[in-house]
Amino acid sequence: MIRASVIVFPGSNCDRDVKVAIERVTGHAPKMVWHGDASVPASDFIVLPGGFSYGDYLRCGAMAAHSPIMRDVIAKAQAGTPVLGICNGFQILTESGLLPGALMRNRSLKFICRDVHLRIDGHETFFTSTYRCGEVVKVPIAHAEGNYFADDETIARIEGEGQVVARYCTPDGRITDDANPNGAMNNIAGISDETGRIVGMMPHPERLYETALGGTDGRRVFESALVGIAAAMG
Repeated sequence: MIRASVIVFPGSNCDRDVKVAIERVTGHAPKMVWHGDASVPASDFIVLPGGFSYGDYLRCGAMAAHSPIMRDVIAKAQAGTPVLGICNGFQILTESGLLPGALMRNRSLKFICRDVHLRIDGHETFFTSTYRCGEVVKVPIAHAEGNYFADDETIARIEGEGQVVARYCTPDGRITDDANPNGAMNNIAGISDETGRIVGMMPHPERLYETALGGTDGRRVFESALVGIAAAMG
């Protein structure tokens, strides 16, 4: 049985989408864990979903990073439990220190909601192993603060260690400024930690996991988790 947990914050609005995607892909419904709980059930992986936790007051994800549940999320992540942060979840991962950098306002200063093309540059993570390196996929974004920023030393480190998971690109895979919807440094759409078990991404794979939604390019994020669980079980 697959044991997944989805953390629900006040203002989360993609938690049900993630729940349905996980259930449809894995065959098992995840536990929905309230932000005020003290601990996360034993889980094969944890997802921090998209939305507007705490109304995006202060900074996106800043208040959620200090929710009671996050103490256990951080502890479990540091002990090896894979964690996926999608959109607001990515913001929470950076605010909690589980991933480096920060997500700032889009350079247009406007909310953007549309499909984008991504080039998968980091396929050796728990959540991207079923993609090919260099593969171009289409996944929706929906954010006002997706502009990834980090200091030069951090950028050099994550680039050098292969921690950039996905970049915004043209349909044929070119990394251009025109293909960058939010001004993110190096067109970064998602990163991982050094182990590949903690992944944050601004695009929403749960919104394109079956053909009824218009595409399946996001499905393999959850299929990759299945592969990772199977590998861990030996």
